[in-house]
Amino acid sequence: MKGGGHVCGVAPSRCILRSSHEAIEMAEPAHRHLTIEEFFDWQETQPHLYELVCGRPQMMAGARNVHDDIVVNIVSELKSQTRGTGCRPFTGDGAVETGPDQIRRPDVGLDCGNRRPNSTLAAGPRLVVEVLSPSTRDFDAFEKLDEYKAVTGMEYILLVEPNQALAKLWSRASDGSWSHRTVEGLDAEVDLPNVGVSLRMRDVYDGVVFPQVPKLVVEEDEPSTPTMR
Repeated sequence: MKGGGHVCGVAPSRCILRSSHEAIEMAEPAHRHLTIEEFFDWQETQPHLYELVCGRPQMMAGARNVHDDIVVNIVSELKSQTRGTGCRPFTGDGAVETGPDQIRRPDVGLDCGNRRPNSTLAAGPRLVVEVLSPSTRDFDAFEKLDEYKAVTGMEYILLVEPNQALAKLWSRASDGSWSHRTVEGLDAEVDLPNVGVSLRMRDVYDGVVFPQVPKLVVEEDEPSTPTMR
């Protein structure tokens, strides 16, 4: 599920709010600045999930089946590979605190902290995964990236393209710097050694049917279509 919109500046992270024409009517608390505690109290009374952005609730959009298929595949792999390690995967029902009065809900995360059963926040998030949607398809335009990088203890940020076997992985080095690489093809793997996980792209996309891309040229072994005159 996704949010969207324009930027409002709150250091150290960037805050993303919906533009005015996309604003969603909400109850009175949504029209004033909320703390994280106030937000979660308010969220419990709502039928839909929200993120807290710049102290304001922002509704999460729905997701397509292909999005959910990829999320389920990744959660399954993380659960299997981290069993007994003290790390547990979580989904968009969980949340990551990315700044003052700001929480995000990644599609998938890995929490290696002292997990509190009745809490919504991840205690020690070390990996977040976002499956791109039509509104966030461009890797370089992904608006939450800098927020996730600022989270203490975060080691990996993985963005997954739903319409082809393609992902981009950001990794934090021991000196705190970030690097990224592109992972492409069903035979490739996403290696996450600091959390003891390796995701095979074939498993990430298990059951996913990619859309056909129209051919731009006629292959030599195909008969050409006669030109009508």
